[in-house]
Amino acid sequence: MSTRDIQEILSDMYGFDISPSLISRITDRILPKLSEWQQRPLKEKYFLVWIDCIFYKVREDGQVKNKAIYVVIGLDLEGYKEILGFWVNGTESSRFWLGVLNDLKSRGVKDVFIFSIDGLPGLDKAIEAAFPEADIQRCIVHQIRNSLRYASWKDRKDLAKDLKKVYGALTLDAAKEGFEEFKSKWEDKYPHVVKSWQVNWEALMTFFRYPVEIRQVMYTTNIIESVNSKFRKVTAGRRVFPTDESLLKCLYMAAVELERKWRRPVKDWASVYTQIAILFEDRL
Repeated sequence: MSTRDIQEILSDMYGFDISPSLISRITDRILPKLSEWQQRPLKEKYFLVWIDCIFYKVREDGQVKNKAIYVVIGLDLEGYKEILGFWVNGTESSRFWLGVLNDLKSRGVKDVFIFSIDGLPGLDKAIEAAFPEADIQRCIVHQIRNSLRYASWKDRKDLAKDLKKVYGALTLDAAKEGFEEFKSKWEDKYPHVVKSWQVNWEALMTFFRYPVEIRQVMYTTNIIESVNSKFRKVTAGRRVFPTDESLLKCLYMAAVELERKWRRPVKDWASVYTQIAILFEDRL
């Protein structure tokens, strides 16, 4: 809740008033815990790391600004999910992302097998520098959404159906055939959509190097969507946050609650790990 919400509830339930500034100072007791959580040691190895961002309005220097919160989620070698941290705004440059990745390394991460990302500027170069052995998977779901965004309503259903023949193919050769069909059908009408798939082809098709069990973990964004959904739920009552700290306090409490529920490994992890043990034997 916002400080105003807390103020109203205390007044209604208990009949006394507390100023918003006092409530803010009380909730600031979370900040040392947030700082400790952001700096906590991490595991040495993660099978998969997702990086995504969510936007919020924050007041700064008398102006309301759109700020991006970058969320990093890890999947360890036992199949358990973990929010590794938040990073506010940034310039979306290779230098910024290298700082984020070096922060993970300083907290104990030595190896990440696969990164799932959404075309954030400079991130791929930073990954290559910090974790040169990692594979990079461009998020399929984000790519599909971006493609459909530029299509007219009457074309979206057919466009999505044709795209499924590409990313839903059983083999890379079948995916290439599906894309050629997609290209011949839609290039004249939506050249920018076709070009986007061509430019990002290698990063989008990374998952075809892996068996089906691993692919299903790689290109799904269910984990990120569930995290973002939780964040939106706890921040729904606030259009504008007064400071970065007030926003991070909310997200931290939501993250703690989420991680309490993540008590089981992801679905079918035993069969996934069997494949991982063979493919990454030298790095395990």
